[in-house]
Amino acid sequence: MRPLALLLGSFAVVGLLALLLRWTYGTGHSLVARRPRTGTPAEYGLLVPVAAPQDAAEARELAGRLAAAGLRHTLVTTTDGPRLLVWPGDEAAARRALDQP
Repeated sequence: MRPLALLLGSFAVVGLLALLLRWTYGTGHSLVARRPRTGTPAEYGLLVPVAAPQDAAEARELAGRLAAAGLRHTLVTTTDGPRLLVWPGDEAAARRALDQP
C-alpha cells in the first residue's frame, strides 16, 4: 500500500508543477505581465529627454550620433511624441553630440 501512495503522490506533485509552469509561461494569462503604457517624458525615472525627433529616420540618425559618442541612450514613444533619453550625468555630453553636424 505504501509504494502505491508514494507513486500517486509523485504523480500529483508532477501534475501540479506542470499546471503551475503552464500558467506561468502561457501566453496572455500572466498576472505579472502588463500591456505597455505610453507615458509623458517625465515618467521615465531618472532618464532625461535630450531630443524630440520628428520621425523614425531622424530618431535613428540622432541615436547613431549618441552611440558614436559612446553615450547610453534609449528611444521611447511618449504622449508628446518620440524622445531620446539619457542618464542625467550624460545630458551635457549628449546635447553636445547632438549639436554637431
